[in-house]
Amino acid sequence: MSDLDDTLDPALRSWVESANEPLTDFPLQNLPFGRFRIAPDAGWRLGVAIGDQVLDLQTCGLVDTADMNQLMARGPAARRALRSALSQGLRAGSPLQSSWKEALHPQAAVEMGVPCEIGDYTDFYTSIHHATTVGRQFRPDNPLLPNYKWVPIGYHGRSSTIGVSGQSFPRPWGQTRAATAPEGSPPSFGPCRRLDYELELGVFIGSGNAPGSPVPIASAEDQVFGLTLFNDWSARDIQGWEYQPLGPFLSKNFASTVSPWIVTMEALAPFRRPFHRAEGDPAPLPYLDSPANRERGAFDIQLEVWLQTARMREAGHAGDRISSSNYADAYWTVAQLVAHHTVNGCALRPGDLFGTGTLSGPAPDQGGSLLELSAGGKQPFTLSTGEQRSFLEDGDTVILKASCERAGTRRIGFGECRGTVLPAAAYPA
Repeated sequence: MSDLDDTLDPALRSWVESANEPLTDFPLQNLPFGRFRIAPDAGWRLGVAIGDQVLDLQTCGLVDTADMNQLMARGPAARRALRSALSQGLRAGSPLQSSWKEALHPQAAVEMGVPCEIGDYTDFYTSIHHATTVGRQFRPDNPLLPNYKWVPIGYHGRSSTIGVSGQSFPRPWGQTRAATAPEGSPPSFGPCRRLDYELELGVFIGSGNAPGSPVPIASAEDQVFGLTLFNDWSARDIQGWEYQPLGPFLSKNFASTVSPWIVTMEALAPFRRPFHRAEGDPAPLPYLDSPANRERGAFDIQLEVWLQTARMREAGHAGDRISSSNYADAYWTVAQLVAHHTVNGCALRPGDLFGTGTLSGPAPDQGGSLLELSAGGKQPFTLSTGEQRSFLEDGDTVILKASCERAGTRRIGFGECRGTVLPAAAYPA
């Protein structure tokens, strides 16, 4: 493929020894971008993950800004040139090793931030398996709505409460009314009782487009800086009461969590896959279709969800893996999301974030949410400690992980996206 270059050579090794470990998420072939600081009162810096270290891009003279959004706005050519320079300088035997060593910091010793300033956030609904499973709970005879296979469904979310991995947040308050409540009975107000996670990927926009200028699907990926892990926490009982007629609101805007590293499109190039739909499904409309999208629009990204209860944490238990799925099973691609979002003239800006929506697989144990894994709360499942879960309890930590592997390539990963549920705060009098 034309997007494979020498930075992806699986034989490359780095003078940063931890980057050469087989199971590291951050070998020389990855080089994801993020923001970090070395102390709470220090300014944010731009960095790249390499093994268990972060390389300060300003200290080693590769960037002239501490603003990730500015870097994103420079477009794919500038990003590729920077990636090439990073790869050359971090390779074993590089003459830059002695000077760049001073720009390294252990990841465990720095504070990571949200990778950029997120202006706007849109959440999509790209997994047909998630849409079908959830739809079946409410519409057993017709789980998919008639527009699903024609249009990428999305809604505009809230960026102000997006935090970085390690985030803790209180259980949200809101209105609920049980499905079994008599018609016309009033709702109740209180803390959410059916709190859930959503396993997603985040799509960070790079240079963006001008208002009134749709982005053709053939060049849609040029607007994308890279992908990250994303957890769009969901209050299912609040959602069930409020979502008609306009969709999610308070059930989604209280907290969302991103991983600190953005894996670039260049790093993901070896893990592209043909994009196809089931036989008999309608072909996308022309503005959502292109030869390149059909040939390599999907990405083989293996996704995992881990759950660590408070009891596990106290015992030093890392948690249980409760589900896994793959982004290649999504019904809509990254390029299609960008093309659709802009087709009406909507302007995207550097740092805007798309959520893919919950990424579930076809098997029952591949659900990307507890809503699916517990059949809407009707089938609690048992963890290795004997604890049971239908929805999240206070003290639970959810950890999302993702990696890409393929014969003849170097494994890369996304790091972790970790968040913890705190008890509901006392509501102000």
